[in-house]
Amino acid sequence: HRATLTSQAKTKQGNRRSEHLLREAELWAATAAVRAGFSYPYEQLDRIWKTVLLHQFHDILPGSSIAWVHREARATYQRIAAELDGIVDAAQRALAGEGDRPLLFNAAPHGRGGVPAGGAGPEQPSGEVTVSDRPEGGHVLANGLLRIEIDARGLVVSAYDLDADRETIAPGTAANLLQLHPDFPNMWDAWDVDAFYRNAVTDLTDTDELTAGADGRSVRVVRSFGSSRVTQVLSLPPGERRLLIDTEVDWHETEKFLKLAFPLDLHAERYASETQFGHFHRPTHTNTSWEWAKFEACNHRFVQLEEPGWGVAVVNDSTYGHDVTRKVRTDGDRGTTTTVRVSLLRAPRFPDPETDQGIHRFRHALVPGAGIGDAVREGWRINLPERRVTGAHEVAPLVTVDNDAVVVTAVKLADDGSGDLVVRFHEAHGGRARATLTAGFEVADVTVTDLLERPSGTPAPGRTGGAVSLRLRPFELMTLRFRRA
Repeated sequence: HRATLTSQAKTKQGNRRSEHLLREAELWAATAAVRAGFSYPYEQLDRIWKTVLLHQFHDILPGSSIAWVHREARATYQRIAAELDGIVDAAQRALAGEGDRPLLFNAAPHGRGGVPAGGAGPEQPSGEVTVSDRPEGGHVLANGLLRIEIDARGLVVSAYDLDADRETIAPGTAANLLQLHPDFPNMWDAWDVDAFYRNAVTDLTDTDELTAGADGRSVRVVRSFGSSRVTQVLSLPPGERRLLIDTEVDWHETEKFLKLAFPLDLHAERYASETQFGHFHRPTHTNTSWEWAKFEACNHRFVQLEEPGWGVAVVNDSTYGHDVTRKVRTDGDRGTTTTVRVSLLRAPRFPDPETDQGIHRFRHALVPGAGIGDAVREGWRINLPERRVTGAHEVAPLVTVDNDAVVVTAVKLADDGSGDLVVRFHEAHGGRARATLTAGFEVADVTVTDLLERPSGTPAPGRTGGAVSLRLRPFELMTLRFRRA
C-alpha cells in the first residue's frame, strides 16, 4: 500500500498543517498565559486534538476512503485551521501589546532572523539576493552562499555551494524536474503503486512562461501538460543556504503519478528519512529483495544524504512519499548520481473517481551543504513559517535550550488546569547530547512525566534554579513538568 503516502494530498496537508498549528497554538497560548495572564483555551485545544487524531484513522489519512469522507475531512481541516489561527493571533496580540513596532514571532525550535526559538523580536537584516540573466537563457539567483542557475526550461542546472566550492546538481542533469508517469496498479487504485510504473515517464520541460520575480529574489515558471497546469516560484532567501520551491498544480489528470526530481552529484550508501521524534536510514541501492521493495518510501519533513563532510537535504511542508535511486555515470567523471524524487500527486479512480482534482500548493526546499542537524532545522523552519505582528514588546521564550540537537516539540500548560508548564523534547541528531534547558520564569519544582503528563517515577534531572541539566541518549524523548513558583 505504498500509494497511501500520496493519495488525497489535501487530506495529508490538512493533517500536517493541523499538527503544526496545534504546536503554535499551545506555545503562544502558554507563553501569553505566563507572561500576560492570557486565558489558556484548555477545552478548545483538547477538542481540536481529538478531532485531528480521529482523522488519522484508517482510511482517512491514507487517502483510501470514498469521496464523501475526504470532502468532510477537507472541510474539517479548514475549520480547525481557522480556530487555531484565531488562538495564535489572540495570544500573539496579548504578548505584543499595542504598538506599531514590527515583530517576528518564531514558533520553530531553532532561532532564525535573530529571533530565538519560541520568542518574538525585530528581524535582523541578513544580506542581499541578486537575479541576473543567464547567457545561455534563463536566470541566475545568488545570495553569497548559493548560486542557482535556472535554464530556459525553468530547470535548476546548477546549485553551487560557494563556501564548500562544490556543485550540488549532477552533471548533465537538471533538478526541479517534474516527471509524469502512467499509474495503473494491478489492484487497489488508491492504495497501491507498483514498481512497473517507472517503465514509462514523461519529463515536463516545456514552458509557457519564465520570468524573474518583481521581488528581486525569485523566478516564476509556468508550464502546461495534458489537462493540467503548474506554476512554480523558485526563490533564494537572503542569508540562507536553501532554494525554496513553491509549486501550484491545477491537476486534472487521471491514473497518473507526478514526481519532482532532484538528481544530486553525491555518492551515499544510505540516506536519512525523518520520522516522528527522529530519523532512520534506508539504503540507496537494491542489493536485496527487501531493498528493492523500498521503491516508494515515507518521510516526514525531510530526506538527507551525505558524503563525509558534505550533504544535501530536501525538505517539505506536506508531502510524504518519495524514492531515492543511484547510478554510476558512464561518461565524463564516472561519478555517482543519486536522485531524490518527491511524490506530489496521484489520480486513482477508486474509491474516489475525482481524487485530487483541482488546485494544490506545495513548498519544498533544496538545502546544499546540509548535515543532519541542518535538515532537522530546515524541516521545522518550512513547516512553521514565521508570523509578523506589529506591537510594542519583544517576547522572551518560556524555555531555551543551548544545544540544537535537543529539539523542543511541545510547550503547553498541563491538561489538568494546574497552571504547570509541560515541555516535551527529544534528541534529534541520532547521537548522545548534553544540554541545559532554562525556564524563563520562577520554578518551584520539576518532574519527569509520561506522555499523559503523569509522574513517570524517573528521577528528575539536576537543576539549579530554572536551569535543568540534560543528558540524552540518541533519539531519547523526555517530558518535563514545571511547577511555577
